[in-house]
Amino acid sequence: MNKLRNMLNKVIEVICMTLLAFMVVLGTWQIITRYVLNNPSTVSEDLLIYSFVWMALLGSAYVFGKKDHMTMVFFRQKLESKSPKVKMILNVMTELVVMVFSALVLVLGGVQISMLAMGQVSPSLGISMGYIYLALPLSGVITIIYNILNLIDLKQEMAQSDREVTKSNRKNEKVA
Repeated sequence: MNKLRNMLNKVIEVICMTLLAFMVVLGTWQIITRYVLNNPSTVSEDLLIYSFVWMALLGSAYVFGKKDHMTMVFFRQKLESKSPKVKMILNVMTELVVMVFSALVLVLGGVQISMLAMGQVSPSLGISMGYIYLALPLSGVITIIYNILNLIDLKQEMAQSDREVTKSNRKNEKVA
C-alpha cells in the first residue's frame, strides 16, 4: 500500500509543480503583454485561473493524503487523551466523514456540474468548461483513494496495538 501511496504522491507532486511553473511563466507573460507591449493577452488570464483551480484541488487531495491538513487540535487533544481506543475511533470517524464528503460533494456533485458545463465554452480558449470542472471529481477520487489507504493504515495500527496488549498480558501472567 505504501508503494501506491508513494506513486500517487509523486504523480500529484509533478502535476502540481508543473502547473505552478506554468502559472509563473504565464503570469510573467501576462505582465509583459499588459505593461510593456500595451496589448494584454486574453488567453493568459483564463489559463491562469483554470490552472490555479486544478492545482488547488489536486493539491488539497495531496495534502490530505500526506495527513498535513488542518485539524482542530484543541478538540483532538482533549478526545485523544481519554484512551488509545478513543483516538482510533476518532481517526476512523474522521476518515469516514471525509470519504462521504468526497464521494457526495466532490465526485457526484463534480460529475454533475461537469456534465452541465460541457455545453459552455470558454470564450478566450474555446474549450468546454466541463473539462475545467473535471478537477472536482478527480480530486474527490484521489481523496477517496487516500481515505482507503489511511483506513488500511489505521487497521494495521489497531492490529499492532492489539498484538502489543496481548504480548504484555502474557508477560504479566508469567510474572504472576
